[in-house]
Amino acid sequence: MPDNNLLERQMRPIAMGRRAYLFTAPECGGTPAATMYSLAATCKLHRIEPFAYLKDVLGRIRNQRMDRLAEVLPFNWSPAHA
Repeated sequence: MPDNNLLERQMRPIAMGRRAYLFTAPECGGTPAATMYSLAATCKLHRIEPFAYLKDVLGRIRNQRMDRLAEVLPFNWSPAHA
């Protein structure tokens, strides 16, 4: 019988913070928070350390061409060479 324990464990921090998010307006913080949770979860699924990913991508996103933004998504990302 299939289970979804992996998914349930990944959703636990969100469920634990539900009370704190109760009065978060989507325009003010709910949407950005959901985006960050999604990015962090995608990084973890692809065995990428989320902080390293965000540090690298946020440091170089300004110079990234709009038509090549898919290159910095977690499943396509490779660290910038120092």
